[in-house]
Amino acid sequence: MNAVENASYFETTAEDGDGVLTLLDRYHLVEEACNIEEFYRLNEMNPEDFLFAGKAYKLPVLIYTYNGKSIRSTIGINDYAQAVRIQKWNERLHQEHLRETDYRASKILWVPYHELNCKGASSVKPSSRSAYHLPILGKNEADVEIKSDALKGQVYYIVAGHGGPDPGAVGKSGKTMLCEDEYAYDVSLRLFKLLLEQGAKAYLIIEDQNDGIREEDILPCDQDERCRGAVIPLNQAKRLRQRVAEVNELYKFNANKGFKNQTCISIHVDSRSTTHRQDVFFCHYPTSTSSRNLATALQKTFAKKYSKYRAGGHYAGEVDPRDNLYVLKKTLPKTVLVELANIQNRADHRRILQASNRQALANWMLEGLKDAANL
Repeated sequence: MNAVENASYFETTAEDGDGVLTLLDRYHLVEEACNIEEFYRLNEMNPEDFLFAGKAYKLPVLIYTYNGKSIRSTIGINDYAQAVRIQKWNERLHQEHLRETDYRASKILWVPYHELNCKGASSVKPSSRSAYHLPILGKNEADVEIKSDALKGQVYYIVAGHGGPDPGAVGKSGKTMLCEDEYAYDVSLRLFKLLLEQGAKAYLIIEDQNDGIREEDILPCDQDERCRGAVIPLNQAKRLRQRVAEVNELYKFNANKGFKNQTCISIHVDSRSTTHRQDVFFCHYPTSTSSRNLATALQKTFAKKYSKYRAGGHYAGEVDPRDNLYVLKKTLPKTVLVELANIQNRADHRRILQASNRQALANWMLEGLKDAANL
């Protein structure tokens, strides 16, 4: 047994409807398989057991007395990046009201079990009962079954464009306003779920706790999106730096754990003149060969789909090198920015307004990512 065998663990009470994965996901612990295993060990449970509302359960969260100096000296580690992750995790839980006090004020530091005890890359292994329950996907889509291991070992960061105070491009359907960020986010959620189903490790960088995958044509504009729990700044440069910093931090974390195949997909809806019909196209940074290859694989998949499903088979979506886009230039994993449609063009509206078409966009991106993973 490791050195934390007799350590103190945080306890919390299960709510109505909670399962093990739901409870762990609330505290951002579900992505590491060893957290799930430790939860069962701590509570003397089996994977087939249910949680009972109102009952207290131990979480895989170790409690330390903060020494007022540093996280590293408090828990006896040397890794600065690891300490930063623990700090940001504590701050996020405080921001989300899962911690009543800041660890510096209370002198109580929480440390996720996996930070000290998980060796090597870990993920939830596909099996007949392996699944995520992720409320972020919406009430009807929250249960995610792992259907294959086709993308096992692959890591994806899905970044929906804009969000928070920035709606992105704005168009109209009749008299109703259409906001780019809402449609980009819905397609992002759908792709995120598909990647998990194929055994990938995936992160949703921009989140909206209220929306989930939606079936309506008109998606109301709002401003409550967050960047991994943090408020999205009004300033454009700060917004871009924030999301890129999140991706890069996760990239380094996963690289240190042995994940070599990491990919970032930034999803947008373009804005051109009202007469301009636009097929889906893909942008990459000019000097990144891996990003260009990924964009090319995605473009080829879409060309194949258009030839099958569009009358006449014509497809004009391009692979576009862009050196002026911050996300492409500064993000560490290979990155492709996808433009789904022209939000000003009525014919293009059909591609993003109809839920079935938004799902098709996600399906086709998944197929292209699977092709790229096999290159």
